[in-house]
Amino acid sequence: MMLFPAVIGHQGRLFLVGLTALLLSSFAACAAGIYLGSASDLIALIPGLMVLVPPSINMRGSISGAMASRLSSSMHLGEFEIDFHRDSVLGANTSASFLATVLLSFVLGFFAWAISGLLGIKGMGVADFILISVLSGILSGILVILIALVTAAVSYKKGIDLDMIASPTVTTAGDIITIPILVMTAVLVIGIDPQIRFLVLTAVIAVTVAAFIFYLCKLRGSSYVILKEIVPLLIPLSFLGVLAGIAYVTDIGTLITYAVFLVLIPPFMGGCGSIGGILCSRLATGMHMGELSPSVIPTREVFGHFGQSYLYSFILIPVLVLTVYYASMMLGLDSPPLSLLMVICITTGLLVITLVNFIGYFAASMSFRYGLDPDNFGIPVITSFIDLTGAALLVTVINLLL
Repeated sequence: MMLFPAVIGHQGRLFLVGLTALLLSSFAACAAGIYLGSASDLIALIPGLMVLVPPSINMRGSISGAMASRLSSSMHLGEFEIDFHRDSVLGANTSASFLATVLLSFVLGFFAWAISGLLGIKGMGVADFILISVLSGILSGILVILIALVTAAVSYKKGIDLDMIASPTVTTAGDIITIPILVMTAVLVIGIDPQIRFLVLTAVIAVTVAAFIFYLCKLRGSSYVILKEIVPLLIPLSFLGVLAGIAYVTDIGTLITYAVFLVLIPPFMGGCGSIGGILCSRLATGMHMGELSPSVIPTREVFGHFGQSYLYSFILIPVLVLTVYYASMMLGLDSPPLSLLMVICITTGLLVITLVNFIGYFAASMSFRYGLDPDNFGIPVITSFIDLTGAALLVTVINLLL
């Protein structure tokens, strides 16, 4: 059983490619965490904003990550080419991903307002939530989709396995791009005149309705098939993402007191999500290629992929904790002792990765067995699961150990 494949040979090279992508993406994601930590005063004034952070990041990663996974499978199957014609692989994936971004951003804003209202979290109304979610979602979504397309094109040209680099690249891009745009959009929306806000809201609703009508009446071919699978899936997953934001808001005092945790959240959750994304992408490719069987009990080859996930986490999490800790010290942000921070993160990380392994395999195998594309299910399910469960586990471990 190849639980630790970091050896000379094809598997070792693949592992090192994935590890390099994870390390680079995690270092880059620290920039998003630093930005979030520096916005702690704004988060304290508008706690509803933190409700949108996890699901907004998750939505970028789910839509673009699933797109990259589909593109990777098309490369392995020999169907990929650099062509943006409407019915081409790239054309269908791009249009489907953009329409999904518009539709799901609106749903996400509504969910965030409804759940925040039920729990008494004040600071923003329904118009604020919807405007912030849709405007920031469209802008950051376009940028992350472009990065996913560029990554796929470079991978195709250079002969790099997209399964090993797509998820870390897209997840990090989602972190770095989404958080600043989300915060700046919130400041802009809350600060504008109410009449102008109403006009903008009317335009946003019109665009969303137009996208929905186009999806129902005009869209055909591969784009329609993709949307038909991912939109019904991502709507309930958006709800789970909002619950993850609620989990952070319930312990917002600790997160603001020890601002190192605000710095930690994006790269830590992104890193775990990237590990899960690599797993799901490789499982989907293996099933498409007939190399893996979607059996109820994971096969020996699947356990080899599980071992990779653990090895990635054992390397990535300590490096990430050291980076975040010393970056926070340089910025003057409060933190518990390094040893305690390390214990909190390693404990949470190993719990999350254990669950990710089995849920990722279950999502991929069940979707494949029922004739659905595992590329559309694995990464969205995993990233949403990590958002909610990771948030709950992190907050629980923090409260137990601090």
